[in-house]
Amino acid sequence: MKGNGKCIIFSAPSGAGKTTIVRSLLTNYPSFAFSVSACSRAPRSYEEDGVHYYFFSVEEFKNKIAEDAFIEWEEVYKDHFYGTLKSEIEKLWREDKVVIFDVDAYGGISLKQFFGAAAMSIFVLPPTMEELKNRLVLRNTETPETLRARLDKAKEEIALQEHFDKAYVNDVLEDTIATIQKDIDAFLKA
Repeated sequence: MKGNGKCIIFSAPSGAGKTTIVRSLLTNYPSFAFSVSACSRAPRSYEEDGVHYYFFSVEEFKNKIAEDAFIEWEEVYKDHFYGTLKSEIEKLWREDKVVIFDVDAYGGISLKQFFGAAAMSIFVLPPTMEELKNRLVLRNTETPETLRARLDKAKEEIALQEHFDKAYVNDVLEDTIATIQKDIDAFLKA
């Protein structure tokens, strides 16, 4: 990959507030650009190709893997692939942007290994597992089975936080964002 750009990697269990934090940073930092991931699932009714994800069929995604088109990829569930296209990062760095990622814990670890010192990896934690459960229930999108699966996955991901440069407990959102921004500013100046 070309470019000497920097990137910020966010990972967290579903419901910890990572996406809200990323959206705030994208608003507060005009030099940041969101890395659009690729996936092998069908778009939801409100999703646009190239905006929310790059949508590929399972076969197309596997062909991209064979072409070495990804920095990292993962089969999260059977035939549900997600990954980061090399071409996406190269494009953003050509635009002189700091790339911001919103990925699962395994993707975050892979990206940090790939980018090394050019990346700051951040893990966002819920205050407690009970609070995480409450947040997921309030979304009103989970069945009892999917809720249980998300909470089990959250425990697995939380155990990986030591692989990240920084970990933040997202108790009071505004305070968490302010603290993260201070640390990002220091990273970007280094």
